[in-house]
Amino acid sequence: MARSMAKTSSTVRGGSLAPWLGIALIVILLDQLTKIAVQKTFSYGNPHALAPFFNLLLVYNKGAAFSFLAMAGGWQRWAFTALGVVAAVVICYLLKQYSGQRMFCLALSLIMGGAIGNVIDRLAYGHVIDFLDFHVNAWHWPAFNLADSAITVGVVLLIIDELRRVRGSR
Repeated sequence: MARSMAKTSSTVRGGSLAPWLGIALIVILLDQLTKIAVQKTFSYGNPHALAPFFNLLLVYNKGAAFSFLAMAGGWQRWAFTALGVVAAVVICYLLKQYSGQRMFCLALSLIMGGAIGNVIDRLAYGHVIDFLDFHVNAWHWPAFNLADSAITVGVVLLIIDELRRVRGSR
């Protein structure tokens, strides 16, 4: 994702990382606190209906999104952990470079907080703790967590930011 090199009123290069790291830290804390609460409250695989379309359901994911590579034999734990750490380092660099681009940096902060939240799980437990279970009739969306939600919102914000940037350059 290439960012414009020209300085504009909305582009300040080399600004403070603090607000963006603060947002990532809030995401990490909320993610970890909810996972701890769910683990202490619910038993594995036992759904607790909150609405006709939504359960809380404690499950473990050894893979990535949608349990991709969950049965790969163990190497994926370290590969996804390394990927999360590398992503966080790259995101810190981008946050420093483009700290004045608020939507871009908010998106990256959400993605980094979510990635680190899941890295913590992989290091501490060997799997990611998921518990949000949306369903329609008998079809269930793969369970996910707040870290995954933050990553998804961050990606959507990145897309919106890029579309706004491209439309503004016409």
